[in-house]
Amino acid sequence: MTNIFSNILPLIIAIIVFSILVLVHEFGHYIVAKKSGIFVEEFAIGMGPILVSKQFGETLYSIRAFPLGGFCRMMGEDEDLKDERAFNSKSVFKRIAVVAAGPIMNFVLAFIICTGLVGTSGFAQPIVAGLEAGGNAAEAGLMIGDKITKINNTHIFVYEDLSLFMAQNQGETVELQVKRNGEKVNITVEPYKTEDGRWIIGFNPAVKTGIFDKDYDSFDKATIGETIVTGFNTMFFYIRSTVEGFIRLFTFNVSMDEVAGPIGIIEVVGESYEQGIKYSIGAAIANISYIAALLSANLGALNLFPIPAMDGGRLVFLIIEAFRGKPIDPEKEGMVHFIGFAFLMAFMVFIAYNDIARIFLG
Repeated sequence: MTNIFSNILPLIIAIIVFSILVLVHEFGHYIVAKKSGIFVEEFAIGMGPILVSKQFGETLYSIRAFPLGGFCRMMGEDEDLKDERAFNSKSVFKRIAVVAAGPIMNFVLAFIICTGLVGTSGFAQPIVAGLEAGGNAAEAGLMIGDKITKINNTHIFVYEDLSLFMAQNQGETVELQVKRNGEKVNITVEPYKTEDGRWIIGFNPAVKTGIFDKDYDSFDKATIGETIVTGFNTMFFYIRSTVEGFIRLFTFNVSMDEVAGPIGIIEVVGESYEQGIKYSIGAAIANISYIAALLSANLGALNLFPIPAMDGGRLVFLIIEAFRGKPIDPEKEGMVHFIGFAFLMAFMVFIAYNDIARIFLG
């Protein structure tokens, strides 16, 4: 019985995480639609047949069978209705606000989670706190106290920016821009590989403990301002990583081992939980929270890509309408969204097959 529970627990946790992300996303559409005077017919978590539903006021609230999605169905969203409370009857700017509110709420959730994680566990900064004796960074002239602001003209906001760049750069010489005593200094460094396969330049970052964490004699505690800024920059790092990954995917510069769908994400959630629970429940919660923040930023960013049938695709048509001064033919727009939806479904099937092949076939 214990083994069965431990095997399905990652699935349960993944469903809860997905459901929260969808709930927040759809709530963004819902609340702005309500505030704009639009009649919301149904607010649903999940897809497929209705499992549970309840009518509150004019809106039906439902939980559906398949917990990988959801929707906020508004009157006149996909048809030309002559009703003052229909979606299509509202100004183009109100409709833009309604469509954009879903992804924005995912960014807000990611920011809140990131700030909470930073505030409770601390964070590394792209500031040199120590140098490896005789290492490449020291030899190149990097000094303790230097704040790394750019690497090869890529802006560095959080230490994760630097780590990701080094992993992708694969040992090529890098040009650092550092802030030293208020001045900008350029330093050229040759990375080298560690025994565990990481590319580094040979310095230790400054570390601050979280504002809600306990005190440690060897580390300074972060301020409220630093916590908020680092939380925001971490969220922004996740968004940038998603955008860059998506571009790499559609320019065929990514291997399928780096791509995961819902099945692969469930595996990642399970592994994160198992790694954390080895230490404590708190560590397991922190790991799951990290995954949730990453997924929320992913969901927000992907929904803003100009893909038909997604929020970004709808925003493209609305922005075109704003410039033209009149809407595009609803039938033509509907056909574009239908084709986009069919493409997305085919892509999801392919990703699911890739997940299954990677997990079960090695």
